[in-house]
Amino acid sequence: QVQLVESGGGLVQAGGSLRLSCAASGSILRFNVMGWYRQAPGKEREMVALITSGGRTNYADFVKGRFAISRDNAKNTVYLQMNSLKPEDTAVYFCKASQTYSNYWGQGTQVTVSS
Repeated sequence: QVQLVESGGGLVQAGGSLRLSCAASGSILRFNVMGWYRQAPGKEREMVALITSGGRTNYADFVKGRFAISRDNAKNTVYLQMNSLKPEDTAVYFCKASQTYSNYWGQGTQVTVSS
C-alpha cells in the first residue's frame, strides 16, 4: 500500500518561504508523475506543480517563478520550495503520486500566509 506523508506547512508572513516535503513509502521511481496540489476553503483542488520520473516539471501559472518542485529518489521524497508567498497561497497542500492506472494522495499539510 502506498503512503504519502506531507510535512513542512505552517504559518508564514507574506513574502516568506516554506519548503514542503512528501515522503513516500517505497521508491518514488515507480510513479510516472508526482505532484503538489492545493485546496483553499470553498474552492476546488488545483494543480500547483508536477514532476515526472525523468525530472520534467510543470507549474501552474500562478506559481511560476515563485515555487520549485524537486525530487530526491534516494530519499523517496518530493519537495516543493515556495518563495515569495502571498495570502492567496493559503490552502491545504496535497501530494499526489500517479501510476498508469492508480493515483495516491497524502493527507495534506496546511499553509497559511498572513498579510
